[in-house]
Amino acid sequence: MSYDVIIVGGGTSGCAAAYMCGKLGLKTLLLEKGIHLGGTITSGLVVPVMMSGNHQINTEFYKILISELQKIGAQVTYMGNPGWFNPELTKIVLDKMMKDVNVEVRFNAEVKDVKYSKNRVYSIEVNKEILSVYNETVDTDNNTLPKYKPLSVYIEAKYFVDATGNCDFSNQINCQFLEMNSEYQPMSLRFTMSGIDIDKFGKWLLEFDKDRSVTTVENIDGCTHLSTAYTWDTDKHWALAPLFNKAVELGELKDTDRNYFQVFTIAGMPNSIAFNCPRIVENLNPNLVKDTTKALQQGRESILRLSNFCKKYFPGFENAYISNIADYLGIRVSNRVKGKYFYTIEDLKSGKKFEHPALISNYPVDVHNKNKNTSTLEFTGEYQLPIESLMSYDYDNLFIIGRGISADYMAQGALRVQSSCFSMGEAVAKFIKEKLSA
Repeated sequence: MSYDVIIVGGGTSGCAAAYMCGKLGLKTLLLEKGIHLGGTITSGLVVPVMMSGNHQINTEFYKILISELQKIGAQVTYMGNPGWFNPELTKIVLDKMMKDVNVEVRFNAEVKDVKYSKNRVYSIEVNKEILSVYNETVDTDNNTLPKYKPLSVYIEAKYFVDATGNCDFSNQINCQFLEMNSEYQPMSLRFTMSGIDIDKFGKWLLEFDKDRSVTTVENIDGCTHLSTAYTWDTDKHWALAPLFNKAVELGELKDTDRNYFQVFTIAGMPNSIAFNCPRIVENLNPNLVKDTTKALQQGRESILRLSNFCKKYFPGFENAYISNIADYLGIRVSNRVKGKYFYTIEDLKSGKKFEHPALISNYPVDVHNKNKNTSTLEFTGEYQLPIESLMSYDYDNLFIIGRGISADYMAQGALRVQSSCFSMGEAVAKFIKEKLSA
């Protein structure tokens, strides 16, 4: 069994890579350890996709995704941004898109073993049941039953793509990793509340917060869409601050519950709101199971307090309830693999040009910190990321896409967003097609 490309991880970047490989005629296998595609957008409830400038490249996958979501009422363009998606319906659309271009998808699939040597990866072994056969029968109590006898089968490919987020595949084959020289950014756990009177909440918000750089409300095709935010940082005036201060004083919220608060409406869900919070401020390592377990537990405890806070203090939330809690933590930075080019914050700020850019963006350097008034949100000019930063230093036929790319801590803080991850996946697909066609 042989493929042109095997992609490990069906999240944001992995879906873009797989779809474009299939569309370009490459025989493609996409392995996902969960039960649906989409990663941050679906499992992580990370909506909307943030805008990243007017000169982006490698955007075909993103535009097709928008178009397909539009067809089923799962997308809206709000404040000029077309990236407002419905996480649940995105699962269905991504399944369809992979079928459209003949990408083979395997859910509940994990790489068990890898064959590699020197500078090439040759084949992988996945969960045996995926590739096994019933080739013997046994007679038990007069019932003839098939006996499960798995065969050890390795799947070959010309190219491999690690889109696992934490670089799990690269770790299996002993790739060199970049050192982490500072604290990890805080993780988040998103959630959704439903049963909200959005019109009532929107009218109240417009009166309560006059700052349109923070709070916006817009009617689109008869539906109210809105966004607002608050953080515990004191270097900016936040209209919602008195409400959070009061809740902390009364013991309804912990002080840390209010460190970061942001809400958005959701396409196709007219009585629901998505929360970009809570942000877990304890210094936890997203590569360690004990730490991610702690983050999930703390996050869910905070979600209950935040939901009760909203019901008490926000008009329109009187009958609201928690309708979904993300299956995945929002992890901003974790493992990063050494690539053929190490991209630095100096490259980004200088707008350095490259012969083979994988993406062009102007998304700011966005690095969260657990302490007050210490997070970074620095706007820069337009910048490029070279394809070489997505190439493994150790293996000539392995690419790493998503948050685990070969970039320093501050530069990665600008490059980790979904729109850039889409471009990374598409760029790798086009590069592989070009190499196989040469």
